[in-house]
Formats: sequence, C-alpha cells, structure tokens
Amino acid sequence: MPEPPPNTRYDLVIGGGTVIDGTGAPRTRVDIAIARERIAAIGDLSAAHADERIDASGLIVAPGFIDAHTHDDRAVLSGPDMTPKISQGVTTVVAGNCGVSLAPFPADRDPPPPLNLLGGRDWYRFRSFAEYVTALRAAPSAVNIAPQVGHTTLRAAVMDDVFRPASPVEIGRMAELVDEAMAAGAIGLSTGLFYPPAQAAPTEEVVVLARRAAAARGLHTTHMRDEGAKVIESIRESVAIGQQAKLPVVISHHKCTGRPNWGRSTETLALIELSHAQLPLDIDVYPYVASSTVLLANRVGDAERVMVTWSKPHPEMNGRDLTEIARRWNCSIEQAVERLQPAGAIYWQMDEADLRRILSWADSMIGSDGLPHDEVPHPRLWGTFPRVLGHYARDQRLFGLEQAVRKMTSIAARVFGLAGRGSIAVGNFADLTIFDAATIKDRATFESPKQAAAGVDHVIVGGQIVWRNGQWTGAKPGRVLARVV
Repeated sequence: MPEPPPNTRYDLVIGGGTVIDGTGAPRTRVDIAIARERIAAIGDLSAAHADERIDASGLIVAPGFIDAHTHDDRAVLSGPDMTPKISQGVTTVVAGNCGVSLAPFPADRDPPPPLNLLGGRDWYRFRSFAEYVTALRAAPSAVNIAPQVGHTTLRAAVMDDVFRPASPVEIGRMAELVDEAMAAGAIGLSTGLFYPPAQAAPTEEVVVLARRAAAARGLHTTHMRDEGAKVIESIRESVAIGQQAKLPVVISHHKCTGRPNWGRSTETLALIELSHAQLPLDIDVYPYVASSTVLLANRVGDAERVMVTWSKPHPEMNGRDLTEIARRWNCSIEQAVERLQPAGAIYWQMDEADLRRILSWADSMIGSDGLPHDEVPHPRLWGTFPRVLGHYARDQRLFGLEQAVRKMTSIAARVFGLAGRGSIAVGNFADLTIFDAATIKDRATFESPKQAAAGVDHVIVGGQIVWRNGQWTGAKPGRVLARVV
C-alpha cells in the first residue's frame, strides 16, 4: 500500500494488529489510521504522526459489530453508555424490531404487551416518529442506531381494539404514519405477527403498509406469525409480503420452536434459499437455544423450561422458574402465569443442532434480541457477539473467525443499507472493535446475566474510543443512521 504523504498527522493510529476486514477475506497484518470520524489510511503506519496510538499487537482489529436485531429504542436514551453492547464490541444497533417501536404513539394511553417491553406511558411519549428521531439526535449515545417503525405500535396508536383486523380507514391512518416515519428517518417497517395485538392483522394489511415503506426504499423485518408447527407457512407469508410490496425482507431471530419441530431448520433454510430467487430475503439469529419475551400463556406449553425475567406485581419472583413459582403458590402453571402478569420470561424451546445449522448458514446475521429493561435479562443482551466468536467460532470450530466477523458486520451493513460501515476500508467510518481472539468469551449466564464479556480491548465509534480498560470512556458519538440503497 502507498505510504502516507509526509507530515500527515492522524487523530489515532492502531498499530501492530491483525485486521479482519469484515468481508470474509483472509486476515492481514496492517495498521489503521483515523482522521476525524473516518479511516484515513491502511498499511505500514509505524512512522506516521498521530495524536494517539493503540498498540494492538496480538489482537484482532475488526469492523464494529452491527447488532442486527435489538430492542434498544429506549435504552439509547435511558442508558446512553450502552455498556451491554459496547462491552461486546457492538457499535451500531438496529432497533424497532418485532413490530415494537417507541413511536409514533399517543401520549395519553398505556402501551399493551409486548410494547411494554420498552417501558410504560412515560416512555411512549413521542407522538410522531420525527419527535423520536429528534430526541435521539439531541441526546446521542455511545452507539449508532438504525430505527424502524413497528406495526404493532401503529395498530395500538390508531385502533380502539387491536384484536381484530384494521378497518380501511385505520389502515389509511397507519399508512400515513409509515410515510411520516420513513421521511423522519426510519429504515423500514417491522412486524410482530406472532403477538396477540397483531395476530388479527391479515396479510393484506401488512402489504399495504409495507408498500409505503418500499416507496421510501425501506425494508420489512418480521417476527413471523409462527416459528413452530406453522413455520413454513409463516415463511411463505413473509415472502408473499415482500413480493407484493416489492421490498427486501428479513426474518427475525430465525428458529424452530417446540420439540415436535426440532430438526426442521433443514426444511426452513432450503425454502429461504429457494426464495432468494424471488426477492432479497435474509435472516438473523442469536446463539442460544432459549428465547425471551413477555410471559404468554400459549407459549409456556411449548417450552422445556420457563424462567420469569420480570413481574410487575411479583418482582420477588424475578429469576425463578415458573414451575417453582407454581409450587410455592400451590397453584397450576396457568394460574401462576395469570398472577404474574404483566411479566416477562425466558423459554427453552430450541434444539442445539438447529441453532448450529442456522448460525452456519452462509449469510445469516447475528442479532442479540436482548431486552435491556428486564430485571433478569436473557444473557444474550450482554453475551451474544463474544459467544459467537469464542464458543462457536474458536472453541466449536463451527466456522472460521473471518466468517464470524462477516456475519456481524458486512452482511448487516449490506442488508440494512448502512453505507460506509461494516468493513474496514479507507473512507469508511471508523467504527472498530479490537479483541483478543484467544480469550474473547461471553461471561453472562442465565443465573447472572449482567456481566461484560472477556477479551474486548477497545471499541471505537465514529473515530472516538467508547470502550477502554473494561469501561465506557464517556464518549457519545452515536448517530441516527439512514438506509442508503
């Protein structure tokens, strides 16, 4: 590579590290220079002038990880340090998933489950998506955010009863809100057709709204209607929405739930692969066989085990198994679920072989699906990315480190249209993660989930160091990212 011009001075030079550039290409030993918020030079920069240097000898330098599936809509405002994410190398979060976004929503009503995963009426205060984006820009966090507008939020905002199909007038009002959200900075529309407030929505309702997102060059991400017995039908519905609305689709946290459906990932992945010929179709996945969401009676029966993560009326039961709670109360499981409401839970529902197959699928992205406001959150909130790098790539050799990094960076940047991110190249934004491939490890457990990973040395967002010496530096360079396609 060419030498930098004489007397060039950089803000920061990362020297001595091994670069995995995010594209899947073999690692190389080069230095990286940063000027302002971008990568200014790559090569032998040992003689370059810099205001600050990081010695990355023995470490991997990678693009900052893009969390393809989060519920960080509120977290970036209420906890701008974003320690659960930057501690594992994440520099960008894709929010507004599963049909759940903080905006737009009337300020005079309580959000129904699952919207309450993000908070109560005090947080659902943004009447327009523009108000929400303005708040994000006025109070940046340590990470970038790419927000989506949620279909369930739209339904709850315009309908007096969400447990029925929307009327033509209501669909028209939702469509106007999608237009406003896309103009304000949403990258797409998300749906959570699995959840009761959206289950009554027919495919046609979603298609109308997805067409409005498509008109603004957005995409559609979906928590499908069913990830168990009707998983194939749900994939076909997701494909049909994409075809009719003419926009890309992302199937969120792809899985096959319930013991009778274990092993069906061979079938689902074959259908997803075949559907690529019809439209851009992608998936994200988290590296655990347990899921987490609100406590739902109809989900308990499919789970091998259920653990309560939060309960408004009974916080003393946080972190306890549902069967143990029912024994303590001398009641049935169904009665315990009712008494705990509103509440959240972790469900052990998936098979390890399916998880490995989906993780190994060539273009699967990594998304944590973490719930930052649970009292006893699923460990994926703190551990997703180091678990993939440490447990599955290094220890289990499920795939190489270059492929693991690609799943966390360039694939997501391409799918979500995050220009200038997801790979290390001159001119790209300086979002970088420096980690020790030999020691990186998730330390968050189901019993003790709020633990930072081992092995993450530095994290840089927009040229500013946000994580160093095992803690947040206080920097808040995060931006609201637009979709560029």
